[in-house]
Amino acid sequence: MAELNIGKHCQVESCNLKDFLPFVCDSCRGVYCLEHRGREAHLCPEKPETKEFPTVGGSKSHPCSFEDCKGKELLEVICPQCEKHFCLTHRHQDDHKCEKLEVQKPRMAATKELVQKIVESKDTSKSKGRKGAKNAATAAKVALMKLKLHAAGDKGLPQTERTYFQVYLPKESKDRSLPMFFSSKWSVGKVVDYAASMAGLKNNNNVLTAKKLRFCHPQTGEALQMDDTLISLLSHPDTPLFNGGNVILEYLDNECKGLEDISDYIT
Repeated sequence: MAELNIGKHCQVESCNLKDFLPFVCDSCRGVYCLEHRGREAHLCPEKPETKEFPTVGGSKSHPCSFEDCKGKELLEVICPQCEKHFCLTHRHQDDHKCEKLEVQKPRMAATKELVQKIVESKDTSKSKGRKGAKNAATAAKVALMKLKLHAAGDKGLPQTERTYFQVYLPKESKDRSLPMFFSSKWSVGKVVDYAASMAGLKNNNNVLTAKKLRFCHPQTGEALQMDDTLISLLSHPDTPLFNGGNVILEYLDNECKGLEDISDYIT
């Protein structure tokens, strides 16, 4: 019977051991036994092959296609509809205003129209205060689910403490409004400071002569007291705030008690 020629000899001269399952070096392509398979063990003359990985800001990163966005991702995030690349913030059709955004189904369109009518029907006059508050509460309940999906805030807050608002920003701000959430146990002053930080707003509330950032009621325009807590305002008997509702953030003079025209912010 012919002898089977299985395996190969280790190429280290001082070893020359025949290994039935030899190892091939990735660098020099030599054949070695188990003991000499490492590069240092067989004194490999070749440098190990290095692999380059794309880095943020490098030529291999992928810039977002959304207008004015400077975000980049290591891997492509392609919209299946318009087939353009976007960053994680703008990956959804709604977020990058996709040119091929699907038309809403009739039921969803009707719901959106109903919510819009509720918002437009708000009346800040005293004679219709109760009706306006009821409409605002209904609109807030509808808006709350969407706010929970997009709002920014302290992720460490328990779900039971989170209070969501669509925060309308000062007139000179780049963004008209931003969805945020806060702890219901916080004072209005702490909420103002946190919202200013989230929106990148200048906050001179500790400067005596400067205009102060104040939260204003979305129906009355009245500036909220800085030492009041959110939970007390949510249960106010006459003009409550609503979880999922609106609130206005604006710079006011020290003697100013609120906004004269809230229609400049919420229409």
